[in-house]
Amino acid sequence: MFQAIRVTEYWQRACVYYIRLDEFVHEFPGGVAHELDSGDTPETPYILVMDERGKPVGTCRLHYLGDGVAKIERVSVLKEFRRTGAGRVVITAAEEWLRENGIRRIHINSRDTAIGFYERLGYVTDWSSHKGSKGGPMGFGVVDTYKNLTDE
Repeated sequence: MFQAIRVTEYWQRACVYYIRLDEFVHEFPGGVAHELDSGDTPETPYILVMDERGKPVGTCRLHYLGDGVAKIERVSVLKEFRRTGAGRVVITAAEEWLRENGIRRIHINSRDTAIGFYERLGYVTDWSSHKGSKGGPMGFGVVDTYKNLTDE
């Protein structure tokens, strides 16, 4: 069982950074300076997912683009919690929060290896946006996915 939290406390933000650094710094090239960027501010909205013991296991960052459009960014789930439903909880909690704030369309720039996960959640893949590769500087390719919340 997982619980999604809309981050408001300092300790929750620390958990967000812990998860992201664990995945992106240890599993992919790029380092801390690439992962933590100007999009990470005290006002940035984040989702944090905790397990039944209170352990932080997943997170994402929300970015409002205007005109009813937003991005879910920096989606990350600790390796040992992948394929357990934690990722689905992260995304559905983010969608709910965005929907409450009038968002009608969501974009997610996904690693190409995670496309199936997003498609199962109703996202459409725009393969024309594909860039990078496993051998590239980030260690993976990226492709845009989107979902219209008004279609549900």
